Amino acid sequence: MALSAFYCLLRVIVDCSAQLQRFTFRLSFLPFVLVCSPVFCRAQVPQSDPTAVALANQAMSALTSGVSLSDITLSGNVNWTNGSDSEAGTGTFLALGTGESRMDLVLSTGTRTEIRDASSGYPQGKWVSPSGASGRYAYHNCFTDPVWFFPALGSLAMGPNVVLSFIGQETRNDQQVSHIQSYIYQDSQSGVDGQLSTMDFYLDTTTFLPVAAMFNVHPDNNPASNMLVEVDFSNYQAVSGVAIPSHVQKYVQGGLSVDFTVSSASVNNGVSISQFQIN
Repeated sequence: MALSAFYCLLRVIVDCSAQLQRFTFRLSFLPFVLVCSPVFCRAQVPQSDPTAVALANQAMSALTSGVSLSDITLSGNVNWTNGSDSEAGTGTFLALGTGESRMDLVLSTGTRTEIRDASSGYPQGKWVSPSGASGRYAYHNCFTDPVWFFPALGSLAMGPNVVLSFIGQETRNDQQVSHIQSYIYQDSQSGVDGQLSTMDFYLDTTTFLPVAAMFNVHPDNNPASNMLVEVDFSNYQAVSGVAIPSHVQKYVQGGLSVDFTVSSASVNNGVSISQFQIN
């Protein structure tokens, strides 16, 4: 009986020791779980350069005079060039927030349309040629500002995950400008290269109005190959307190692609999201 009691006592001690080891393991594992869970491991958005933020705020103040913008409609005359082809006509440019834009060019050969839309939760784009042929933009060409023709509805507005850097003071076309750069931070798990969203803005050092924006587009099958796009803004006019560039020129690889002269503009006119739906 004494021997049996001894073995029972020994079994209890062994079981208790095992339980204590398991409990200790759980406690030591808990900080690892807390630190490495998706909630705690999500990378923080990098901080923007304070100088760049201040310049972007001054640009937005110059562009909007404190007006809260929801949409814009621009109409006027346009010249469109693609290689050796050049056509004149009229153009209508629509924007809703910072995620939706639409360009309709009524030309001699028909209507050319380009749409960008982010309302579904991911960026996408579509083009329609005068012949009726259409296609989708490559996904990697949908990360720069959709509203390329009106900088107040773009990265200067500092939306979610926009990171700004101050590049420096420069001379551009005999004009003193402040050069700031933006990109949209993407979590590494997204698989999206932040360079695909990089935008460069050049602000007049006196008025803080944007005089140009630059970004890259890429062949559908090669996101690593860059084609430089430059958009120049000039002759700003006040419309409902908002500074509108009445002359917008878009260059692709140094060649003038869109030359748009605004004849009428309206802001906060209730543009419908249905104008930007991509089917």
